[in-house]
Amino acid sequence: MTATTALESWGHYPRAEQAAVPVYWSSDTPPFQSIAGTVLPYGRGRSYGDVCLNDGGTLLTTARMDHFLAFDTNTGRLHCEAGVCLDQVLDLIVPRGWFLPVTPGTKFITVAGAVANDIHGKNHHRMGTFGEHVCAFELLRSDGSRRVCSSTQNPELFRATIGGLGLTGLILSVEFQLQRIPTPFIRVENIKYRGLADFFALVQESEAAFEHTVAWVDCLASGRNLGRGVFMRGNTATSAEAGAARRGGSERQLTFPFDAPNWLLNRLTVTAFNTLYYQKQRRERETRLVHYTPFFYPLDAILDWNRMYGRRGFFQYQFVAPMAAGESVVSRVLEKVSKSGAASFLAVMKTFGHRPRAGMLSFPRPGVTLAMDLANQGEKTLRLLDEFDEIVLGNGGVLYPAKDARMAPQSFEASYPNWKEFAKFIDPRFSSSFWRRVTRSL
Repeated sequence: MTATTALESWGHYPRAEQAAVPVYWSSDTPPFQSIAGTVLPYGRGRSYGDVCLNDGGTLLTTARMDHFLAFDTNTGRLHCEAGVCLDQVLDLIVPRGWFLPVTPGTKFITVAGAVANDIHGKNHHRMGTFGEHVCAFELLRSDGSRRVCSSTQNPELFRATIGGLGLTGLILSVEFQLQRIPTPFIRVENIKYRGLADFFALVQESEAAFEHTVAWVDCLASGRNLGRGVFMRGNTATSAEAGAARRGGSERQLTFPFDAPNWLLNRLTVTAFNTLYYQKQRRERETRLVHYTPFFYPLDAILDWNRMYGRRGFFQYQFVAPMAAGESVVSRVLEKVSKSGAASFLAVMKTFGHRPRAGMLSFPRPGVTLAMDLANQGEKTLRLLDEFDEIVLGNGGVLYPAKDARMAPQSFEASYPNWKEFAKFIDPRFSSSFWRRVTRSL
């Protein structure tokens, strides 16, 4: 059944009017012939921009296609339907001594979404992207054909679908390899640093010895404090290290209760928050044992946290710049943020290692990546983001489609010069608001 829907992206921008057709089982075949216009898979809507929207078309909603198919507890091979959410996976695998090989900053995304956006985490220098750990998946094309794709079966379609933004067909099920863990705890060291040079020194010091590295950045700091923040590095705790902490890990969740008024986010409130966050750790270095949940998914403790940006929504801007130009690019971007007073509570910086790119349009490549949330203030914000583009793209950087809501076609083409090669694998009935925008197609 087709019905109009209010489904939107996590950033609440842009708005889209589209129909929805639910898919309940991987054995189902949507009625493509009776659906007018284009279609696009839609999981939990955690993409920030319009990569999960299909304005004027139809969304194939997969949240109910959430059944586990097989799990080998000896080898760590998991097979599940596309709509299974990462939180469901974790509930199943962690008590059995396994963990996700790669995880983003939220566990409320689907497995198919992890494939379609080829997600990355805090351990890219060790484990790469999610797509590197995908063994195979089944893909439904609009002609009704079902294709098993792997590195040996339909290998080109396999590479096109990983990071392929949901455009090559409907992923029905995914088989992927998990990572063995001795405990669900992380031994974390938090280090306050005073500027960008300190951040890059900590990266050099940390990546050989720590699996997970990431930094929170105070975007409004300036002068010699430009780029200051808290660097977090950690490894999975051993059984001996975890000790009595085994009983921990209970999760308390709050819900952001309303759409915040636009005036709430301003330079004063954001500066106060960033200053308090930076100063809350009194010592320069602190080491502690934490459950994986607050370490990997701190924002998941606040359900609907995107409402704090109000109904106008927000943009998340993420780029990766080559390491040789990384400090200069990040510095210039942060200077613009600081001078503009743009409201950014959440800015995260980390590095990507030298790993093979699993998909044709996979985003990560060696360098430094910065992600920032910016409240939508209309043209003012859009002009600022255009200025970021000029700096990033002018120095060999690349933008992340899963986070984007406004990049120009020339910016996409510069970031992904092989996009025409990828386009050969797009299913003729599949499209998205993002794809039409960045390729100038109708």
